[in-house]
Amino acid sequence: MLKQRTYQQRIFIYFFSAFTVFTLSILAFQYSREKAYRTNQLENTLDNVAQMTNLFIQHKQLDKNKDYRQLDSIVYLIPDPEIRVTVIDPKGRVLFDSFVDDYSDMENHFKRPEVQKALYNERGANIRNSATTGLDFYYYARNYDEYFIRCAAVYNIKIQHFLKTSRVFIFFMIALFLLMWILLYIVTKRLGEFITKLRDFAMRAGKEEDIDPNYKFPDSEFGDIQLQIVRIYNRLKRAKDDLSAEKERLFNHLYALNEGIAFFTTDKEKILANSHFIQYINLISEHSTISAESLFDVPELKPLIEKIEEHLQPGNTINPKNPPQVQITVAKNEMFFRVQGIVFADRSFEILIEDVTRPEKRRLLKQQLTSNIAHELKTPLASIKGYLETLLSNKNVPQEKMHYFIERAHLQSERLNELLNDISLLNNIEDAGDLFEFKQVKLRPLINDVVENLESRIAAQEIKLEIDIAEQISVYGNDSLLSSIFQNFIENSINYAGPKVTLRIKQYLEDEKYYYFSYSDTGKGIPEEHLSRIFERFYRVDEGRTRDTGGTGLGLAIVKNAVSLHKGEISVRNRPEGGLEFLFSLAK
Repeated sequence: MLKQRTYQQRIFIYFFSAFTVFTLSILAFQYSREKAYRTNQLENTLDNVAQMTNLFIQHKQLDKNKDYRQLDSIVYLIPDPEIRVTVIDPKGRVLFDSFVDDYSDMENHFKRPEVQKALYNERGANIRNSATTGLDFYYYARNYDEYFIRCAAVYNIKIQHFLKTSRVFIFFMIALFLLMWILLYIVTKRLGEFITKLRDFAMRAGKEEDIDPNYKFPDSEFGDIQLQIVRIYNRLKRAKDDLSAEKERLFNHLYALNEGIAFFTTDKEKILANSHFIQYINLISEHSTISAESLFDVPELKPLIEKIEEHLQPGNTINPKNPPQVQITVAKNEMFFRVQGIVFADRSFEILIEDVTRPEKRRLLKQQLTSNIAHELKTPLASIKGYLETLLSNKNVPQEKMHYFIERAHLQSERLNELLNDISLLNNIEDAGDLFEFKQVKLRPLINDVVENLESRIAAQEIKLEIDIAEQISVYGNDSLLSSIFQNFIENSINYAGPKVTLRIKQYLEDEKYYYFSYSDTGKGIPEEHLSRIFERFYRVDEGRTRDTGGTGLGLAIVKNAVSLHKGEISVRNRPEGGLEFLFSLAK
């Protein structure tokens, strides 16, 4: 493999080639110019002879009397005896030739090259061999309309030497060329040394090595340049290091964000996008992509893109201190996304996608909960108000009836108190779950306490209870919330499963992180279409029966939220042999 030429060699070759071409061009031009000059001198001499011959013909009126033999006398007037004079009529017939005595027998000369040139350009010249004399001539012909006068000089050594250019200029150019070659070598050598030094400096700079501020280049005339280069490099390196640190912090921040963020140019080309942005685009569009630019093809985001494009129109002025912002909310597959666009002064823009599913759902749930609470509170309040108004408006109510009304009002107040307690517990689980105290809790004693509290109601329904949980099993949780889970399960079965059913609580599986439990009854179960909604607040399969049994409609919602707070999951299904079965997990 050939070794790559150094910069010195390359620049020398470039300059050498350029100067060589220049020198050859000057030589060629000078050669052509001098040759043309000498040729013009010869043709001027021949033209003078032709003019003299023409004047003689006009003076003697030879063209009228056709006696061209008198031209023999003009031969003695020509300074050079080797100049031949020929007169040719317009049809090419030779009228006179000073070198041929019997010129009347000469062949037609109309097709001679010099005659053809003179026919169209008044003058014509050519070097060729004469078919008549056998000699080489330099022919020069001139057209005088009524005839051609052709003068020719014998093309001998004398004429050839006369037409040759002088070689003095060639030797001068060669000497100048050699001098320039030496100067070019010296200059390119010094420049090459500087370039080599500069290359070494650039390679060290490319490797981001520290450069000594006193780093010197070999030529003193480049001192100011090298000093500025080193200073600029060191400043740029410090600035780059600072920018790299800022960039790394910015990237770490962007990728740590839970929001998706991307920056685009005016032409909608991506500048930067974090992974959450791509993830959210996939969730909104339902199409798998790794390109941030696919954002512009998502129909749900078209209103936002159109508003951004309005601000990008030419002529719109953007205030850098108060850039235009647009925002929309997108709902997709039970998820909610807040999408915000900001257009900057340089007409680049940012798009921020934030998952607002939890706060949005919480807002909707609270809105629904408020409506449901108002509805649920009306029933016990109306009952209490009705009983009290009856007692106040009828003073002669029998003692037995009065006692019945007061008892019913008390039951409704108890139901109202339970409803308020359940609402308070549910809100605390959702909004202040971190305020509950967590510790290791043994489940079997806790379940026994729940069963003991509900013993009278269990006995009244002749319910059989089977508990298959080992004494040593404990979970990391809040004992009050864990009690509410099993109490609501059992109360739900007491209220809806029917009498003489069997309840089973068992732990059927465990792994490194979770215990898995099953709660089931042998009751009549619920229709399949209601299974997916029984954990909703105030959802009732049978409105009338639920209120009669005194349930608040929040029990299973409390169970689901309590299980979630303990990092578990819960599901429900109808048992093939009848009744409901809840499967749930609790973290150890």
